[in-house]
Amino acid sequence: MNDLPLETQQVILTDAAQRDIVTARRKQLLEILWRERYLTRSGLMARAEAFLGKGCFGKSAWEDTFYRDMRLVKKAFKAAGYELVYSRSKEKSGYYLRDEPSFHPLIQRAIVGAVAEVDAKQVAITSKFQPAQRVQQGFSISNLANQVVAYRQGQREAAHG
Repeated sequence: MNDLPLETQQVILTDAAQRDIVTARRKQLLEILWRERYLTRSGLMARAEAFLGKGCFGKSAWEDTFYRDMRLVKKAFKAAGYELVYSRSKEKSGYYLRDEPSFHPLIQRAIVGAVAEVDAKQVAITSKFQPAQRVQQGFSISNLANQVVAYRQGQREAAHG
């Protein structure tokens, strides 16, 4: 029986994830799937690599690595009373937690909050853009988001490092 406080276990897990790429990768997969559903292998890997760096699944045999990680992730969710399954449906394909909403409630609230902040004037302006201009704006926003993630990751590493 494990009666250690959850907070103490979290400290150990966080330390292990900082020292070991396998633990970090598995922890990241758990966190991603806790927040989002219906993610395919490529989607999950891309999200994990955004946090841990390109190639975190290895250069060769990365598929085996991914599926080994997912077996443990499934086991971890099962231990907490959740069932991680895969949907092959055309409408919604990918990994999801059975009987759970498509997004974690915190993510759903964040989406609702973001939608509430949409400026109708800005939407009207953007709707007049040519397709190439919209794509360029999308790239610009994505690049900014990636820079913010990289900056925050660098700050975390410096703080723990």
